[in-house]
Order: sequence, then C-alpha cells, then structure tokens
Amino acid sequence: MPTLGLFRKDKKQKLHEQIEEQTASPPVEPSTKTVDKIYLKALPLREISDLEAIRNEVKNGNILILRITPLAGKSIEDVKQAVGELHDFAEAIGGDIARLGEERVVICPPKVRIWREKTPVQNEPLPTAA
Repeated sequence: MPTLGLFRKDKKQKLHEQIEEQTASPPVEPSTKTVDKIYLKALPLREISDLEAIRNEVKNGNILILRITPLAGKSIEDVKQAVGELHDFAEAIGGDIARLGEERVVICPPKVRIWREKTPVQNEPLPTAA
C-alpha cells in the first residue's frame, strides 16, 4: 500500500468521491415539494365531505374539473357553500378557480392560471382603425 501524506488521498478514493458528488441529488428544502407529474382529473362533487380530498389533490399539484350536478341535485345551498370554500382555498394557496358552464368548476394549483377572455362592454362603441 502506498504511503500517503497527511492530507493526500489516493487516486481511487478521489475518483470515488467525485462520482458520489456528481450522482448525489441536490438538497431539497423542506418546504419545497417536487412534483414529478401533474394530472388533469375530472371528478364528481357528490358531498361536502368530498372537499377534503379535492383540496389534497390540488395541494399535490393536480388540476381538477369538478362536476357539481350530483351535489346540486341534493342541495343548491351545499353547492354554494362548497364552491365558496373552494374559492377561499384556491385564493389561500395562490391557485385559481373558474366556472366551466353551468355544471362544472375547474380548480388549479399555484403556478397554473386560467385564461379568461375579456369581453367588451356592450354600451361602449368598439374602437375603429380609422
């Protein structure tokens, strides 16, 4: 075995350490969660108790399209409560929520925005190129 100085490493040991450094994953901060895939899921909203599962899906980074007619068939007040709670939740996490027609709601996690077309006000004349 070759004699090594106090702070010297043999070539095999240096190579082994370099490989470990290159293959080591970068440190992840505890508050940052890495998401491998984002899914778009279509789910029915049947009960108020479904809201917890919906919140968890959005927290995990998924985009949800919720069909609200099953709950609307039972109680319109429950629909209003559920949509209000989801709206507050989306704002609290920095996500987005919008209605898709009469029967569906889409809710998105942070960093995903819903594009909304701005419609011109009917009382104002449209600008002309002249």
